[in-house]
Amino acid sequence: MATTIYRPAITPHFEQTFFQISTSSNKKQTKLSPFIPTSLGIPRILHKKILMASIQGDNNNTLGDKRKKAQAMELQRIFEDLQSRPKPLSINDFSTNAVVTGSRLRVAYQGVPGAYSESAAAKAYPNCEAVPCEQFDTAFDAVERWLVDRAVLPIENSLGGSIHRNYDLLLRHSLHIVGEVRLSIRHCLLANHDVRIENLKRVLSHPQALAQCENTLTKLGVVREAVDDTAGAAQYVALHNLQDAGAVASSGAARIYGLNILAEDIQDDADNVTRFLMLAREPIIPGTDRPFKCTL
Repeated sequence: MATTIYRPAITPHFEQTFFQISTSSNKKQTKLSPFIPTSLGIPRILHKKILMASIQGDNNNTLGDKRKKAQAMELQRIFEDLQSRPKPLSINDFSTNAVVTGSRLRVAYQGVPGAYSESAAAKAYPNCEAVPCEQFDTAFDAVERWLVDRAVLPIENSLGGSIHRNYDLLLRHSLHIVGEVRLSIRHCLLANHDVRIENLKRVLSHPQALAQCENTLTKLGVVREAVDDTAGAAQYVALHNLQDAGAVASSGAARIYGLNILAEDIQDDADNVTRFLMLAREPIIPGTDRPFKCTL
């Protein structure tokens, strides 16, 4: 097995880049790709694609050009939808001048819109305002600094085991566990419209999601590309209009980013459940009228 680690060239389309790790063997290939930053910054390549496809669609009437114009309209729709969504919090947002407005409960989660953590936040606190955060640390800090009211963060997966990073953060921060919620994880294989499943050469997703769909991906014979977030993988595939790549993410991510669902429930084990902790600044005083328990 050969492993290569290198730093990708920095491009103007990304606010940050990540190490790439390429691992090749006779059975499978896995590599860590540069991942679109979770700040929901729209890469300039999207504007270029919209403009070029629109110009070509206006000047020509062939089927191919009409398809390009339709793609441009779809990209524009995705762009406008993303612009209307909340920007994920970063450490730069933690200033003394930060102002929290609104009457709805604000709940922090890690990831971008369409992440499983967002669904867990909505399940834990219906009708809340879900606030995306770039990192787990950011979500903890957001609660402590009163930028949000609660945080909902994963602590354990039935297949992947414990999320050790969040155990460490629980020790470092002074937040209290006030509840928990369990979410069934149902992975879907997503791709841009007009992309067939047999045309996929690579699939992007979080490393755990890729591992949980090992059987399906092995049968497809695709290269796995690990990124920070399942929904972020869907966002990347959509915004770059990739024609040879798909993403493993939720059906909600497919709706948000305008992707086609090629296959549903592709996880190897149907009993795939993630347990999320509900965190707050103040503890809850347990009553004596009902059981009150949360196990780490």
